[in-house]
Amino acid sequence: MASEAFEEIVETFEFLDDWEDRYRHVIELGKAMAPLDESFKVPAYKVDGCASQVWLRPQIAGGTFDFEGDSDAMIVRGLIAVLHALYSGQSLAEVGKIDATAELARLGLNEHLSSQRSNGVRAMVERIRKTAAEAV
Repeated sequence: MASEAFEEIVETFEFLDDWEDRYRHVIELGKAMAPLDESFKVPAYKVDGCASQVWLRPQIAGGTFDFEGDSDAMIVRGLIAVLHALYSGQSLAEVGKIDATAELARLGLNEHLSSQRSNGVRAMVERIRKTAAEAV
């Protein structure tokens, strides 16, 4: 069920033996992501429950889910990029069916993120799922 973009991240993680290399790769994914326009860094798009500042701006067209996102923390920008790869381009109905916990576990993120970061990822996933469900 995961997108081709997410599968590419999984393959890269399988190639990288060391968690430090994987961590750097997540940061690089975040750096490669286009920044969110400052005009969208408003309370309506802010995700509560994250230790750092996080904004997710949904973009729904033709029943397909996409979003832009940003954070003031490099690793979190990378995590947003990973979630973007997981959810972008999915139908609104499919977004709710994706088991983000299981998919992210394929990357080994569960064991290497602090509890605050894990809570932040959960908050982002909940926001994504809720937004898609409300748009159906």
